[in-house]
Amino acid sequence: MQLLRYLLPSFCPESLICGFGCCCITLLLGLAASGPASGQFARRQLPIEFPPDIRNMPISAADVSAGWIALFDGHSLFGWRAESSADWRVENGIIRVDSGEAGLLRTTSQFDDFELRLEFLADRDSASGVFLRTSPRPRGPSVDCYQINIARPQSEFPAGSLVERVKGVADIRDNEFNRLEVSAIRGRIRVRINGELVADYTDPGPLGRGFIGLQFKSGIMQFRNIQLRPLELQPLFDQDESAGWTVVADNDGFECSVNEPGEIWLAGSGYLESEPTFANAVIQLKSRISPGGNSGVFFRCVPGERLNGYESQIDNGYETNREQPLNAGTGAIFRRSTARRIMADDDRWFAKTLVVEGPHVGVWVNGYQVVDWSDQREPHVNPRRGRRLEAGKIQLQGHDDDTHVRFREIWARELAPRR
Repeated sequence: MQLLRYLLPSFCPESLICGFGCCCITLLLGLAASGPASGQFARRQLPIEFPPDIRNMPISAADVSAGWIALFDGHSLFGWRAESSADWRVENGIIRVDSGEAGLLRTTSQFDDFELRLEFLADRDSASGVFLRTSPRPRGPSVDCYQINIARPQSEFPAGSLVERVKGVADIRDNEFNRLEVSAIRGRIRVRINGELVADYTDPGPLGRGFIGLQFKSGIMQFRNIQLRPLELQPLFDQDESAGWTVVADNDGFECSVNEPGEIWLAGSGYLESEPTFANAVIQLKSRISPGGNSGVFFRCVPGERLNGYESQIDNGYETNREQPLNAGTGAIFRRSTARRIMADDDRWFAKTLVVEGPHVGVWVNGYQVVDWSDQREPHVNPRRGRRLEAGKIQLQGHDDDTHVRFREIWARELAPRR
């Protein structure tokens, strides 16, 4: 791998790359500055560490390391919105519904290519479904959504079928939870129930991005362990696969390197700016910050301008408990939306996922959603002053001389447009 090297005596000798006292340095790591090639890349899935005092996480650390996020936190409907008056509620770690108007409980974030897994329990009178890439109130299963049916074998579209598209062949177990697994990549939708492939369908005109929805029509429905992994992300930095980054220093004290394990290391005041731009995107990365440190991941930044973008905060401080963040908290959209809980600790690797679509931003820290926010301000070219929907750079912040922050496994992809 050919690297541009900036090695100065004042910086650590094991560094592979560093900038010190510079105004602008381009780092070309592995790939051309035009960005990574298309296609699926293998991810290293290096481990992250949950804070030891956090219990009952809705997802495992190993799954978070592999890119999974929890759509359901196990105790609330945060990140979901009901589109009818059905009695959606959380009981004992389960989303339950058994009365009210037919309709969807759907995510507030949109997704396009992903793996989805969940467990459902349906009684004999239940009529329900799991909706993919759906509109909030879909007009029909062959029009503006993909509906995976939850129904009995005598139904026109038995369990696992994509309604009005392809019939499934599964039966569902009575009086116990069934496991549903879905892979959706562009037009191809594959459905498994209890480990068996029951439907494989390719849409010649894929819908693009949309919401995940849980349906209520009749009976008693229960859902739990709802998790999703975005697919087809491209490496912006992952040791051996990287796009171009520009280093911008605020003063002579800014230090930037790629160390031997393949981690970006920042100290002092400055930032790294990505070569590609993103508007509606999924961004995933892992980070680790020194005790008491402050940093941020900026997105939709005005190209070439200093940190003029939305900031997803990195600051793990809190008051008396993790529900009381200091300085907005890790995952927060700084000055806009406070993280509802601190899910990471200083000096421990944590994972962050951002799903940015239109004015809406969802943020997950260690697989747990901490922000569900929409920018309702008037439009402005600078996100510090108003709503910006246009594409912009990603910037990684070096905040101050006392903060050392590391990044690895930075992956992103523009979301597919809605058809």
